[in-house]
Amino acid sequence: MQPQDVAPPTAPSSASPASPVVDVEQAEAALVEHYPRLVRLAYLVLPPGLGRSRRVLTAHALTQRALPRNRTATPVIPAQSAGRATDPGYALVRLRVVRTALEAGLPLRRRAWPKRSQLPPLLPRVRGLKLFPRSGGADELALDQRLSALTAPGRAAYVLRGLENLPDGAVRQLLAAAGVADADAALREADETPARYALLASPEFDPCSLQARPTDLMRRRQHARAALAAGAALVVCGALLGLPGDGWGPDGAAAPAYAQNPAAEAALDPAELTRVAPAAWKTSARTDFSVWPARGDLTGDRALLRRALAVWARPGESVGVSATPGTPTGGPAGPPQLLYAGAVDNARVVILHDGLRLARYAEPRDGTAGAALDFARTDGAGRAEANAVVLGRADGNVRYLTAPWVTKAAGRDLTEPDSGARDLALTDGVTSPLASPVQQRSGACTSWNALELTDGSDTRLATDLGELVPARLTTGRPGSAEDAAGAKARKAWAPYACSLGSVRGQGVRSVNAWQFAAQPLPDASGAAAWVCTRAETWRGEGARVLAQFRTPGGAQGAVAAKAQDVPACGERDPQVLAGVLWKSEGGHWYLLAAGGRDTKSIEATGGISGSADGNLLTAGAEQGAQAELKGTLGDGRTIGGLR
Repeated sequence: MQPQDVAPPTAPSSASPASPVVDVEQAEAALVEHYPRLVRLAYLVLPPGLGRSRRVLTAHALTQRALPRNRTATPVIPAQSAGRATDPGYALVRLRVVRTALEAGLPLRRRAWPKRSQLPPLLPRVRGLKLFPRSGGADELALDQRLSALTAPGRAAYVLRGLENLPDGAVRQLLAAAGVADADAALREADETPARYALLASPEFDPCSLQARPTDLMRRRQHARAALAAGAALVVCGALLGLPGDGWGPDGAAAPAYAQNPAAEAALDPAELTRVAPAAWKTSARTDFSVWPARGDLTGDRALLRRALAVWARPGESVGVSATPGTPTGGPAGPPQLLYAGAVDNARVVILHDGLRLARYAEPRDGTAGAALDFARTDGAGRAEANAVVLGRADGNVRYLTAPWVTKAAGRDLTEPDSGARDLALTDGVTSPLASPVQQRSGACTSWNALELTDGSDTRLATDLGELVPARLTTGRPGSAEDAAGAKARKAWAPYACSLGSVRGQGVRSVNAWQFAAQPLPDASGAAAWVCTRAETWRGEGARVLAQFRTPGGAQGAVAAKAQDVPACGERDPQVLAGVLWKSEGGHWYLLAAGGRDTKSIEATGGISGSADGNLLTAGAEQGAQAELKGTLGDGRTIGGLR
């Protein structure tokens, strides 16, 4: 939010003579009666970058300070609800709440005297506890993210429409009275956000119904000892002297230093960062992240790099830290390699690599509090896996930083194999936005975008699974699988693309799709395909295997069986056996089972009895029946069916 979005507040004396006059008692009665609604209004207008705990306390403070000191004239901007429709007392306190909430979002400037609403509230004050509203669902989280991307006036316009049910004329009048210079621009900005107004009444946005958690107990003890040793005055003065004009301290959102030694200091020194020459990858024996050059328009910003390193070493409580399974989150053992530092959408982003992990640091460009730190394992990455890194996600889109050897990038919808690729612009290795499949809801999958990267004569497909490194997509028998780049490979993936949603956030390195059998269906219904998809992880364990069954004309495959942490359908043991109950168009039920080409016989026991030579079994069954499957391989070894 820029300072010019909000004009200086209008003095109460500027109200027209026809405006009603509100005394303190009338305003107090309205404030007490509608206090929960007013606090919710303040909470929604305040910038989300304050953090949920401080945002709660600030919303209560601004609402309590909305009480005027004397008789005040105010224009009546009614709310669309009985009891508040023409109450000038409520109109006054609501106007004051909106005005101060807009002021609270203005950044602090070194040469400007801060307004009271820009400072942390003196009251209410809570010690030893963090208070925050109850967590909502995915819809509330998505709405909160969209509101955080709006300017404060745009957010206020959206909330006044949805929470107060005000028409646009009344919203425009209220914003102008609150000091917004361009209320029409705020309304246009609010129009770009989906009207999910019912979600504004969710407990996610209720600062009066709170949960409590303790603050960092160890840090409180350390601070208490430091205060006894150095004195409260020295601590306060040191903090004030270290605060720069843009709101970020030298270490940004990092926690207090816990140790000092030469190795730790070297790892936190921006001057010690490893920077690879732009053409090093052309002559290097390795083609992985270790030969990526440093790119981005902020590679020379020493302050930004220092904050990224400090937060990596000791993230503070305002930092959101995430890591793929099996990825350590400790600080670097020595100076890491710089891959990127630059502005991406609404954030400043730094990508670092320490040989084992990628670390992504992101902070808001507007200087508000809060930062994010994400980790992903990349040990053992080769040219095929070190092709791209996620720079950022915004508004359902994702931007990638590509390897220096990538010459072309494009997006493809895996569910439409015959559709053409959509070229993505490459600017210093950074792609233009591509719609990400990560935020799609399960059961509502109608498309699945993949990233197509070209390197000379090689073309590869990868997909965003909510992690720093997109997962490589391959097809073929385990041990001889190839990149899913050609038309035939894309057609093989199309019916099973939506199953990729089941392995989001699992630290997936690659996913292979392999048709291990084709089975004629009873009653002359054609032939069904049996496909096994296996998701391998960076940590080596936790692989997920799905056996999928697709009948002729079926748009998507159906999961017949699944397993985790098994060697089946993998390079070490490509054997697989699965079965499914299937109902023909004639109304008859059958057990259909299939194994790989090395399966010499299949036997079903339990609720269904049957056996067959070869890798296919068809047996009559009843609805709801269950069976145990056993396959015998050519070497005499037996395997069980996936479940």
